[in-house]
Amino acid sequence: MAKTGSGAPAGPHLHLALGGQVRNEDVTPRLPAHVAIIMDGNGRWARQRGLPRIRGHEAGVKSVRAVIEEAVRLGLRQLTLYAFSLQNWGRPSSEVKGLMRMLRRYLVSERDTLMKNGVRLVAIGRRGGLPRLVRRELEATERLSAANQGTTLCLALNYGAREEIVDAARSIAADVAAGRLPLSKVDEALLASRLTTAGMPDPDLLIRTAGEMRVSNFLLWQISYAELYVTPVCWPDFGVEAFHEALRAYAARRRTFGLIEEEG
Repeated sequence: MAKTGSGAPAGPHLHLALGGQVRNEDVTPRLPAHVAIIMDGNGRWARQRGLPRIRGHEAGVKSVRAVIEEAVRLGLRQLTLYAFSLQNWGRPSSEVKGLMRMLRRYLVSERDTLMKNGVRLVAIGRRGGLPRLVRRELEATERLSAANQGTTLCLALNYGAREEIVDAARSIAADVAAGRLPLSKVDEALLASRLTTAGMPDPDLLIRTAGEMRVSNFLLWQISYAELYVTPVCWPDFGVEAFHEALRAYAARRRTFGLIEEEG
């Protein structure tokens, strides 16, 4: 059973149609606009099966496809996937190289599917630290899909939330020091505009797989009021059914954003 990060009173549950499919007309009023996912457990999944860690990452690509396809079908505004953190460079070099090869292949092989489904691809993070060939394919896919009007797929690559906030603070400090920006104009909205997620909606729902109860330096500013959902399911086993379970849990929450509802 999944752990959930809220003790809020339950609201209406999502309904399931025959065959376990979530019907758009049933869930749309309760769907999150933006879902962010920490895709954890690829290495654990592989270890449990006596396989190299890279096999777990390869298996995880199937879950990426399944979740993206379902997000598009349901009409989610944005799906953000934590694909590679700044801290991931500390993993064995063979694993990192394998991940970069997989990322580059994905960016090429999925272009037609993204275009067919009207998906717009964007990336956040310090992309300058990515291998040149990966950056080339990433930027090519971003350009190709830039005019698409469907779901936005955001990949967090070479990303760290603390580093993102520091970069934004440095940008603002430089403008203040140069006299281009009055200190009185520095507020939450300004800082948000200097983050790599500028212009994106904040996540409504943050999902973490593989049972770890932490956010791992992911979107620290943006998830201030996100609903948290943690499942013990490792990412390669996180398919459409598990995604629906997370959406049902979200729909059952009553979001107050720190306010107290008046008692009738």
